[in-house]
Amino acid sequence: ALARATLVLPWSRAALEADLRSAVSGRQLRLHYQIQVDGAQRVIGAEALVRWQHPRKGLVAPAQFIPIAEETALILEIGGWVLETACAQLARWHLDPALRHLTLAVNVSARQFRQADFVDMLREKLARNPFDVSRLKIELTESMVLSDVTDVVGKMNALRGLGVNLSMDDFGTGYSSLAYLKQLPLDQLKIDQSFVCDVN
Repeated sequence: ALARATLVLPWSRAALEADLRSAVSGRQLRLHYQIQVDGAQRVIGAEALVRWQHPRKGLVAPAQFIPIAEETALILEIGGWVLETACAQLARWHLDPALRHLTLAVNVSARQFRQADFVDMLREKLARNPFDVSRLKIELTESMVLSDVTDVVGKMNALRGLGVNLSMDDFGTGYSSLAYLKQLPLDQLKIDQSFVCDVN
């Protein structure tokens, strides 16, 4: 499904958290795919965007449920589901010669990436869903990297060892030092507009 607008609805925090706990097991989550194109407007891939199809409230905006998921362990369950679903989608694309060149970018939360077994968990998902691993792009945030550079770089190198591509999202919203980028095994750097808006 292509990404589309979602509604922001009145909802108490307690009720939202209670409903969110059953969202994964109840198969209420959906991955939408925002198409990415090159300079010639050719489709080169997509970014996976998680959406919540609530049985009563309809399509729920990520701004409503992701912050609460981040505050609780729910982001680990949701993040695991997103990666599994993304890998399964890439495996399906791999079977189609017209689609197997597409990349799929997946944002990983700081809490999920800090898990000691994150690399092993992803390795298992890749084994269950055979495809060209270089088609998977893991997106990290600048603040995530800065929180513990040594640990993050170690995991990034391990992911590169699996063949996964790595991207930093929204560079320029944090410390914004170009020096530390030399330490990072990145394939892509997405620069936030706030970093360049004053450049003449």
